[in-house]
Amino acid sequence: MTWSITAKDPATGGFGVAVTTKFFGVGAICPFAAAGIGAISTQAFVNPTFGPRGLRLLAEGLSAEQVLNCLIESDEGREHRQLHLIDSQGRVAARTGDECIDWNGHRLGEGFSVAGNMLAGEAVVTDTFDSFAAGLNQPLAERFLDALDAGQAAGGDYRGKQSAAMLIYTTEDYPWLSLRVDDHSEPLVELRRLYEESQKEFRPFMDIMPSRARPAGVYDPQAVNALLERQRNLAESR
Repeated sequence: MTWSITAKDPATGGFGVAVTTKFFGVGAICPFAAAGIGAISTQAFVNPTFGPRGLRLLAEGLSAEQVLNCLIESDEGREHRQLHLIDSQGRVAARTGDECIDWNGHRLGEGFSVAGNMLAGEAVVTDTFDSFAAGLNQPLAERFLDALDAGQAAGGDYRGKQSAAMLIYTTEDYPWLSLRVDDHSEPLVELRRLYEESQKEFRPFMDIMPSRARPAGVYDPQAVNALLERQRNLAESR
């Protein structure tokens, strides 16, 4: 009852997942990612334990394929699950269980994967895949948004629309961006609105937060206000 994208950003080395479905709060149980480790989406008759367990296995150095096999083999409900993931090297793996509801399936690309189930048809995955592949020069978040829109235009979840989420990690233990639309008549429209809103002050502020490279961050009020003012002026000039 979901379709999603997992990807490694070739520009930043970041990892992310974008997902949407006709189900409440997909962002709480399907997408998982970690800086320098990889990204996972668990869906269909979702098993949320795949996310934390899978990231731990990826952090231990297992490949995407090895992690997928470990998780699936441990789960008696495997034929009702759909799982796809990407590891630190950009290798992807996916499995769609035999009992997942049609249309269901997945496609693996260079540094990304797309998977879905309970969809209007194969074109949902195909058009999502093609859009994401074509957006190589775009920021990862915008590639995600455009690709999900393409899948929705192809029919999306055959039951309708309700929730969406986008999760991106770059260099830190906390996310570069984490957006959730838990219940909305047009979740992808709202997800894009939240993304655009995040670029005004939230993202510039996050860039001055404490980080691995700059443990104290920028905390002088004058410096912070000057940065935010520059960002506001830039946004208004666009």
